This record gives sequence, C-alpha cells and structure tokens, in this order.
Amino acid sequence: MKTARLSPSGNEFPIGKILCIGRNYAEHIKELGNETPDAPVVFMKPATAVIGDGETIIIPSYSRECHHEAELALLIGKGGKDIPPERALEHVAGYGVAIDLTLRDVQAELKKKGLPWEIAKGFDTSCPLSSFVPADRVADPHDLHITLRVNGEMRQDGSSSLMIHRIPQILSYMSGVFTLEPGDVILTGTPAGVGPLAAGDAVEAEVVGVAAIRVTVK
Repeated sequence: MKTARLSPSGNEFPIGKILCIGRNYAEHIKELGNETPDAPVVFMKPATAVIGDGETIIIPSYSRECHHEAELALLIGKGGKDIPPERALEHVAGYGVAIDLTLRDVQAELKKKGLPWEIAKGFDTSCPLSSFVPADRVADPHDLHITLRVNGEMRQDGSSSLMIHRIPQILSYMSGVFTLEPGDVILTGTPAGVGPLAAGDAVEAEVVGVAAIRVTVK
C-alpha cells in the first residue's frame, strides 16, 4: 500500500485517489497550443503511480516522449463532499511537490482519436511524490516558488500565484464530483517549461521552502 507522509510528525496516510488538474497555468497552455478551459480539467492517477525520493522513473516501452511537469501537491486530511470554497483549505493536511509525468506522444495520439489518455498519465512510476509539510506551516499556498531541474539545468521556474483556478475553487469543484477522503492527493497543475526526459537523467522538483523530490530515469 502506498502512503503519504506528513513531516516532521511522521504520520502516514494511505494514498487514495490522485486527482490532477490540467491547463491551470496560462503559459503552459500556450506552450502546448491548447485552449484555455472554462472549468478545471480533471484527470486521475492510481496510487500505484507513486514513487518516492531517490526512486526511479521507468518510461514504458510504448512511448518515446516522456515529459516532466512539476506541481504543488495537496494532501487531504479531512474528507468532504460539495465543499464550499470558503471552507476548502480546512480540508488540506499538508503541502508537497509532485512530478506529473506525461507520455506526450501517446497522449497526443489518443487525443486525436477522441480516446481517454490514462495510459499516458497513470502508468507505474508516473507520479514521483515528496513528503508533505503540515498546512499550518505554509503561510500562503498561492505564493510558492515551483522549480524543476534536469541534470542541474533549470527547466521549470514558476509560481503558484499564476494558477488560473486557485486551491479553494479546485477543491470545491473536485468535491462536487468526487467525495474527498483523507489520504487523497491533489495535483494543482504545472507552470510552463515542461519538456522531455531520457534514460540517465537526474530530476529534482521543489516547492521552495516546502518540499523537494529527487529521482532518476531508467
């Protein structure tokens, strides 16, 4: 069973649903040539996608183009359904960083055919995930610096202040569709700068002053 750790207490939550929001940063939308959606774009990853610090990304044999996407991650500590935006942050136990890995070539081909693209997003090792710091240690989750480096080179350098849909709206929207439960993880979208990974790469994602994760690629 995959677990999410809340540091420094060491409390662990069995990971439930991993709910992800796409197209939540304007510059990322532009770099992929997508349209800006009116409502949050939501997709899911299974808990089996999670790997931790020091572990290894394995790019599936059916893809030749795996992209990195660094994201602010939320750990749900209190469940709820139809959560009002003004109460949404009360349901967050902690904040961390995740890398949403995307098989861009597979995703593009499936999208052309109008087919679901879970195999491009939810494969094993597709969600490197850090430990979480308690929510009360983060003064403003909408003012966090998000970075990702590959082999020491900065690839992504953005801020959670640039989110189109902010955290209360994301949680309220998602809880209107899915009952949120303790241990669920929410990925809040990626800033611009996504790009390909290759075997042998060393990848480091960080929400500065909050959490970091380092993984390698096989």
